[in-house]
Amino acid sequence: MLTCLLLVTGCGSGNSGAAGVPTQAGEPNAAVDGIRAPSEGTGGTLRLVTGRLDSLDPQRSYLPGVWNLMRLYVRTLVTYSTEPGHTDELVPDLATDLGTSSDGGRTWTFTLREGVRFETGQPITSRDLKYGIERSFASDVVVGGPTYVVDLLDDPADPYAGPYQDETPGRLGLPSIATPDDRTITFSLRTPSPDFPFVMALPSSSPVPADLDSAADYGRDPVSTGPYAIGTVDAHAGIRLVRNPEWDPATDEVRTALPDEVIVRTGLTAVARDQALLAGSADIDLSGVGVHQATRSRLDDADLAARIDDVTSGAIRLLAMPTTVPPMDDADCRAAVAAVVDRSAVQEALGGSSTAVRTARLWPRSLSGGPDDADPAPDQAAARESLAACGQPEGFSTVLAVADAPTSVAVANALAADLAEVGIDAEVRPLDPATYYATDVGKPDAVTEAGYGLVLATRAADLPTAASFLVPLVDGRSVRAIGNTNYARLADPAVNGLIDAARAAPDPAAASEGWEQVAVTAGRTAAYVPLVENRLQLLAGQRLRNGVVMERYSSYDVATAGVG
Repeated sequence: MLTCLLLVTGCGSGNSGAAGVPTQAGEPNAAVDGIRAPSEGTGGTLRLVTGRLDSLDPQRSYLPGVWNLMRLYVRTLVTYSTEPGHTDELVPDLATDLGTSSDGGRTWTFTLREGVRFETGQPITSRDLKYGIERSFASDVVVGGPTYVVDLLDDPADPYAGPYQDETPGRLGLPSIATPDDRTITFSLRTPSPDFPFVMALPSSSPVPADLDSAADYGRDPVSTGPYAIGTVDAHAGIRLVRNPEWDPATDEVRTALPDEVIVRTGLTAVARDQALLAGSADIDLSGVGVHQATRSRLDDADLAARIDDVTSGAIRLLAMPTTVPPMDDADCRAAVAAVVDRSAVQEALGGSSTAVRTARLWPRSLSGGPDDADPAPDQAAARESLAACGQPEGFSTVLAVADAPTSVAVANALAADLAEVGIDAEVRPLDPATYYATDVGKPDAVTEAGYGLVLATRAADLPTAASFLVPLVDGRSVRAIGNTNYARLADPAVNGLIDAARAAPDPAAASEGWEQVAVTAGRTAAYVPLVENRLQLLAGQRLRNGVVMERYSSYDVATAGVG
C-alpha cells in the first residue's frame, strides 16, 4: 500500500478554527440533491486524501473509494450518473446506450461510441473490452477484484482460465463474449440477469490493450481511457494524475475534467484526513467513511455545518446466526435472539443517531421499495417463549464473533448485555480485522468448528440493486468455502425459490415485488437480525467546486469536481 507524509495543516484564522482559506458559502446537504458551489472554472489541482489504496489496476481493486478515483482514468461501457440525487442510476459511457437484451437479460449487446481512444492514441475496440474483462478470470495472476463476470459468463463444465493461459486451439478468448466487429460486443450469460449493466459499470469491466498488459504489474501504470492518466506514484508526494491529451470531451458526457491535475495522498488516518479538509489542504476524502467521531463535536459550528453532507451509506450492520452451529440450527432459538435485541443500544454504542439509523429490514434505505420497517423494541417475554419452544428455557451459551475494532466491539458488548437478560451467555470474541471476513467468518467450516453461534457483520452491496444486496446474503446456493458472505449459511428452499422467481420477473415492478418477498421471507427465518444502517457526515474541502455526493462511493464524485 502506498504511504505518504502527514498533510501539514495551517494555523487557525478565526474562521471555524481552519487555516486562512476562505470557507465557501453553502448549506448543509447542498450536495445530496444539488451541487455544492457550482462552477465551470478550470485549472488548479484537485487534492484528494484517503487511507488504504489496494490497487490502481481496475481489475484488481475492490475499494469503493478507489473506484471513485478510477472515474478519472477508467471508462466503462456504462457508468454512474453525475446528476445530483440520481448518482445510483446508470448512463452510457463508452457505449452508445445502456445495452439491449431481447431475451429477458440472458444476452446483452452494446455498441461502442466512435472516436474513443486509449492514452496511447490506439482506438478502443470491442476486443479491448473483452480482454479487460477476461483478465478477471486469471485468478492466479489478477486477484483482489470483483468476480461477477466469472459467475455470469463462465462455463463450469469448461472453465476459462484467463488470457494468460488461453492456449485452446481455435478458441479466441472467452466463448461467452462475442466481438463481431470493432464496435459491437455481445455477452451470453449463464442465467438471465437484468442487473448486468451494473456489472458493466464496475472498473473491472473496463478495456485493457492486450499488447500493454503487464499482468500482475499492470497497476503500476494502467493505460488510461479517461481525462487523466497516472503521471507519477511517490511514497511521499502521493499519486499524481495528469491530463490525458487523447481524451475527447465530445465522446464523454460524464466527466468535466476541470482541474489541471489531481494529487492523491494515501495512508492517512481518519483524523489526519479530517484535519486536512478543515485546514484547506485537501478537497475530498475518498475513503467513504465520513468524518471521524473526534471531528463531529466541531460540526455544531455554523460555518462547518454548512460544509457537511449527511448521507446513509447503504452498509447495514447485522447479527448473523450460522445455522450450522447449535443451537442456532433451531429457528426458535434464533427467534429468541432476534426478539431481545435492543437497536437503540446498538445505535448509542456507535455514537448515536448521527452515525447510525436503526433498521429491522434486510433492505438499504437507498433502494426504493422494500418491506416496512417497524423498528421493534426488545421483547423479553417473546424471547423467553421462543427459548422454551427451542428446548432452552434457561438460555444457552454461545460465542459472538466480532472484528476487533472499537466500535464493533462496543456493539458486540451491547448485544451480549441484551442477551444476558434472558439467560443467553454470549462470549464476545474479537478477531483480527485483517482476516475477519476472508477466513474467520467468511470460511463456513471455520465458523462451525469454532462454534460461532453469532456473527456481527456489515453488508453493503456492490451494485445499487436488491439482488446485489440479498443474493450473497440469503441464497443457499451462494455459500462459498472461502470469502463466504452468506454468514448465516441460510439454505431455505422457500427463499431460494423466491430468488429464482424475482430473477425471472417479466417487468421491473414485478421484480421489485419479488425481491421484497425475498427480504420478508429471509427475515422470518431469523437467521439475520438487521441492526442499523451506517450514517456518514461528508465534509467538503474549502476549495471544492461542483461538489455532488456520489452515493455509490459515499463521497463526492471526482468526475465533476473542480477547485477554486
